[in-house]
Amino acid sequence: MPYGRLFLAGDAAHIVPPTGAKGMNLAVADVAVLAAALREHYDDGSDAGLAAYSDTCLRRVWKAERFSWWMTSMLHRNDEDDAFGQRLQLAELDYVVSSKAASAALAENYVGLPMQLPAPRER
Repeated sequence: MPYGRLFLAGDAAHIVPPTGAKGMNLAVADVAVLAAALREHYDDGSDAGLAAYSDTCLRRVWKAERFSWWMTSMLHRNDEDDAFGQRLQLAELDYVVSSKAASAALAENYVGLPMQLPAPRER
């Protein structure tokens, strides 16, 4: 996500299917990670956060990619699916609406996974 001294965020850095407004959510998360890294760079002279920027953000991006793929495959019919694939899709949807654990996992992923930022320093 960085290119030299240029740091990309959001859709400029990664493409995510629009399931669940993940583009905006990921952009805000990227900027929060980058802001913490820049603060560390200018306050302490450390480039550790900037060096870890891509890895930190991409962990979240790939989780959002997985969720978007899962939700899209559960909610949208695929004309290439045979009867077995269609029954699997219905079983997955039934599981989500009948299981508190599955519903909680859907909700957590839909509204956004918790941020994993370094703790703010005291000044």
